[in-house]
Amino acid sequence: MGLDIKEHGLASAYADFMPTVDVISEISKTPVPLSFEKAIPVSKIGYTNSSADGSKLTKIVIMAKQNKFEALKQAMNSIGVTGMTVTNVLGCGMQKGATEYYRGIPLEMNLLPKVKVEIVVCKVPVDTVIEEAKKVLYTGNIGDGKIFVYDVENVVKVRTGESGCTALQDEE
Repeated sequence: MGLDIKEHGLASAYADFMPTVDVISEISKTPVPLSFEKAIPVSKIGYTNSSADGSKLTKIVIMAKQNKFEALKQAMNSIGVTGMTVTNVLGCGMQKGATEYYRGIPLEMNLLPKVKVEIVVCKVPVDTVIEEAKKVLYTGNIGDGKIFVYDVENVVKVRTGESGCTALQDEE
């Protein structure tokens, strides 16, 4: 039986050798409608691409090298961005990361450490955010990053209940 199961309740102390169990739930046994005509239509209710006060809300996601984050943060602060969410992530682009070799064989894909910065703006122009980010992040080399722009339907500040553009602003 081994001590792994007896003392720790583990099937194996080695994560790479953990047994997998195929579980089929009752939900997966239920037949799923296969025809498009029988599917339930999805409708979007109650939101538009502008907030309650008529302002357009936009989410900007910036993927960048970790060593560029402090400069990016200072640049966003200087143009009036009032908040951001930052996550450490792993990723690669078209080049599939820097080529590495293992025992003389090139690895197919290498995920590199990046930082993901999410910003929602209303009063700060989207083009200003993009231009400032490009100025700070540009080196001319592969891996400078990407900037994604999305429409946001609404934002609600939990503490005050404010929504739309006013939810993104600091109290004055």
